[in-house]
Amino acid sequence: MQAKTFGEVLEKFRAIAFAENFDMIVAIANGGIIPAAIINQRLGVELQLLRINLRDDSQKPKYDTPKLLSPVDFEFRGKAILLADDRIKTGASIRLAVELLQGAKLIKTFAVNGNADYALYNEECFKFPWIA
Repeated sequence: MQAKTFGEVLEKFRAIAFAENFDMIVAIANGGIIPAAIINQRLGVELQLLRINLRDDSQKPKYDTPKLLSPVDFEFRGKAILLADDRIKTGASIRLAVELLQGAKLIKTFAVNGNADYALYNEECFKFPWIA
């Protein structure tokens, strides 16, 4: 599996422009935590976690469909949300997250790699530089 340097990825984070003003970033944990934190350093808005899981550490599916591991315990209704994950492969986790966040004013998606409203890359899988 190919890899990217942290510097390469960080340059992409610095260059990305968001057309919307977001009230909140929601990270799909665990993969979305680091990307959401990097974006949050720039946007300085509320950051929340949505604990959804589908795959194990080797990226093999653990479940037939993504599972919500703990309840949504933050107020999101009426807010503009940037929903962040590390990679979007099938879109199943993002779809579940969007369902769970119904009532938000706006939901846009972000992925380091994959098909999202905002993505740094959309290419073959590569190892993220923050993963050992």
